[in-house]
Amino acid sequence: MRKENFRIFRAAWAGITLAFTANFALAESAHGIAMYGDPALPPDFVSLPYANPDAPKGGRVVFGNTGGFDSLNPFQLKGTVPWQLRYWSYESLMGRSWDEPFTLYGLLAESIEVPEDRSWVEFTLREEARFSDGSPVTIEDVIWSYETLGTKGHPRYRGFWTKVESIEQTGPRKLRIAFNTQDRELALIAGMRPILKKSQWEGKDFATDTVDGAPIGTGAYVVSDYEAGRYVTLQRNPDYWGADLPFRAGTQNFDEMRIDFFGDETVLFEAFKAGELSAVREFNADRWEVAYDFPAATRGDIVKTEIPHQRPSGMTGLVMNTRRAPLDDWRVREALLLAFNFEYINGTITGGSQPRIQSYYSGSVLGMRPGPAEGAVRELLEPFADDLPPGTLEGYSLPEGDSSERNRKDLRRAAKLLVEAGWTVQDGVLRNDGGTPLELTVLIRQGDSEMDTVIGIYGRALERLGISLKVETVDNAQFVERETNYDFDLTRYRRELSLSPGNEQRYYWGSEGITEPGSRNLMGMNSPAAEAMIDAMLTAKEPEDFVHAVRALDRVLTAGRYVIPFWTYDVGRIAHKKELRFPETLPIYGDRTEFMPHVWWHQPE
Repeated sequence: MRKENFRIFRAAWAGITLAFTANFALAESAHGIAMYGDPALPPDFVSLPYANPDAPKGGRVVFGNTGGFDSLNPFQLKGTVPWQLRYWSYESLMGRSWDEPFTLYGLLAESIEVPEDRSWVEFTLREEARFSDGSPVTIEDVIWSYETLGTKGHPRYRGFWTKVESIEQTGPRKLRIAFNTQDRELALIAGMRPILKKSQWEGKDFATDTVDGAPIGTGAYVVSDYEAGRYVTLQRNPDYWGADLPFRAGTQNFDEMRIDFFGDETVLFEAFKAGELSAVREFNADRWEVAYDFPAATRGDIVKTEIPHQRPSGMTGLVMNTRRAPLDDWRVREALLLAFNFEYINGTITGGSQPRIQSYYSGSVLGMRPGPAEGAVRELLEPFADDLPPGTLEGYSLPEGDSSERNRKDLRRAAKLLVEAGWTVQDGVLRNDGGTPLELTVLIRQGDSEMDTVIGIYGRALERLGISLKVETVDNAQFVERETNYDFDLTRYRRELSLSPGNEQRYYWGSEGITEPGSRNLMGMNSPAAEAMIDAMLTAKEPEDFVHAVRALDRVLTAGRYVIPFWTYDVGRIAHKKELRFPETLPIYGDRTEFMPHVWWHQPE
């Protein structure tokens, strides 16, 4: 790694001490644990650096979601759940600092112990830890939660359980988890499993049964009222057990938080303009400039706030389902990328003000570098050279269209690739040798007006190639069901990525997701190279090795041509009522969902 890049990487890790030895020794810490080195905060810290410990408590906020919900259990595959519930109502043994790439501090657990090789992890529960109903959190609850989530919970929790050799109580408030594989991240992942109350589920099947209201958690907020598909209200528990923890100082400040549901973004925005919602996130830079001139904004009752961040771009766009022919052919996927004239579409949607995502980790030190793969990155990839998509080693960059809708040059390139893949135009329709037309379906969630515009332009371009693009717009429940079962050719895709990628990458790109419903491998990729790069990340013994492995993975993902990338969200844009305030110190992760409303507060003038 070049010295300048290593300097940037060290800065991004927010002061973590990179104390390595030849055998990858661990810097142990009773109050917290870091992926590399020591936690940045000392044992006697008084608050997280991006929280205001003097923030007042009180007030009410209302947020808006599109679609609906039919469940309050975020831990089952069954049903559609308000996504905020996992963050507002449930806790883990450890809590994450969003000012460090991957550092955890004690939450339900007062301490953590690990050996040098991290082959096991031991937690000591806080004696005062309580569920929202006032009952104590026990080791039995913790062990049951790990086992139940790992065997019957949502698929996102199951991968970790396969790496657990044993889990046992080792003291009145202690438990130890031993692992069956070498993976230094597992100790941290263990600290992030949500803890639920065992007795609430006695006589019920966790995978399919329901409980009255929501599962009982330990978080500061509990569901106080709801109507399926319309709204859910949460109240801050006045007896919340962790209110005096330094980790919670200046957080969870609102007395009440409500989520209202709307049919589409347009109706949601009108509700915000009318004062019915407290804040909205704006993802369109052009709309940010021109659509916020309504009376409440011009009076100053609504404030526009931009929150910078240092996290990777992630990937937003149209994902192609390679489980289905002909999308399993990289040449067809490249042709579809060429037909997507980003320059014209971006000018239409955002006024050309938002740059395109260039790779999954672009905008960060972890992103692949332009041109051919070199050095350690090339060494990691070369064993898979025969099976890698073209451009992985040689260098790959996205097609650049022109400002006209016709985009003739790229469409000619696309047509040539399609011929190579066995598709020719016959009587104006693209067909294969057997005469089957190339017809694709794009699945859209009801109310996604932005996608209507994008697909309208894109569909006309595909028509010029003889490809039929059919749009299927479905309600939220149908969308979730079809996405869960990979019932689409193309659909809208968003994958947020962090500065500390780890085991979750298998859930995103691993081969198990090809057939297992509910994974995040929506593209259905089956790449031994990608899985090898994930292995290299998880066993890296130096930060440089970790960066090389992620950059190599970024090449495999990008050159795989699985997603047609849209524009990047290089800054967070939140419009909110003037009474809502936030700390001056911002975390490196910026406006992540845990930032708003986690450390905001209500303060009338």
